Amino acid sequence: MVLDKSINIIVKTTPEILRLLIASKAAQDKINNMQAKAKLRHLRISPRKVRLVADEIRGLDVKVAQDKLAFINKRAAQPMLKLLNSAVANAVNNFKLKKDNLYINELRVDEGPTLKRWLPRAMGRATPINKRTSHISIILDEKVKSEPKTQPTEQKDKDKIDKDVTVVKSLDEVKEIGKKEEIKEIAKDKKETKEPVKEIKDIRREGSDRGKQHLDKIRKKDRGGGLKRFFRRKSV
Repeated sequence: MVLDKSINIIVKTTPEILRLLIASKAAQDKINNMQAKAKLRHLRISPRKVRLVADEIRGLDVKVAQDKLAFINKRAAQPMLKLLNSAVANAVNNFKLKKDNLYINELRVDEGPTLKRWLPRAMGRATPINKRTSHISIILDEKVKSEPKTQPTEQKDKDKIDKDVTVVKSLDEVKEIGKKEEIKEIAKDKKETKEPVKEIKDIRREGSDRGKQHLDKIRKKDRGGGLKRFFRRKSV
C-alpha cells in the first residue's frame, strides 16, 4: 500500500479527543439554534378547548401574548400563561436572550391519554364519559437573530484538542507514535504495581501481648474494678 506524502494523516494521541469533538459540536449546534422550549403534559382539559386559546396567541410577541392571556375568559388561559412564562425563563437564563426580542414561533396542542369514566342512567344503563387530556409544547425564537457567543469552556476544549493532535505524513511515524504510547502505558502500570502496601500495625502483636488477642474480652469485662475480679467464678 503506497501512501501519498501530500495526504496528512491526523493521529489522535489521547482517547478523549473524540469525546471533546462531539461535545463541542453539540454545544455549538445548541448555541446556533437558540430556541427556548417548554412543555406541559397531561393537562386535564380537552385539546379542542385548549386550541381555542392557542390560536389566539400563536405567532405573537411574548409581551403581547402575556397581556392577552391575562384577560382571556377561558380555563385553559391560566396554564397556558404559566407555560409561556416558563419558556421565557428558559430563554433568558439558558441562552441569555432578551425578552423584548422573543416571539412564539411554534405552539402545538396534542391529545393525551383519555380517562374512561361511566355515568349511571335510567333502567340500569350506563353512559360512557371520556375525560380527555392535552399535551402542550411551545417554542420561542428571536425576531432579530443575535450573534452566538462561544463559551470559555468550549474555547478551552478547542485549545486542548489542538495541543493533543499531531499531523504526520507517513505510516512509519504512525507506528513510532503508537510504540511510544505503549511504552508510556507499560511504565504507568509498573508505577502502579510498585506502590508499597501500607501495613496495619496491631499493638496486640507486639511486645508481651503477642498472641494474646483472646484476652481483649476479659480486659473489657475487668473495667469495673477489683471487686468484680474478686467475685469472678471462672479463672483465666
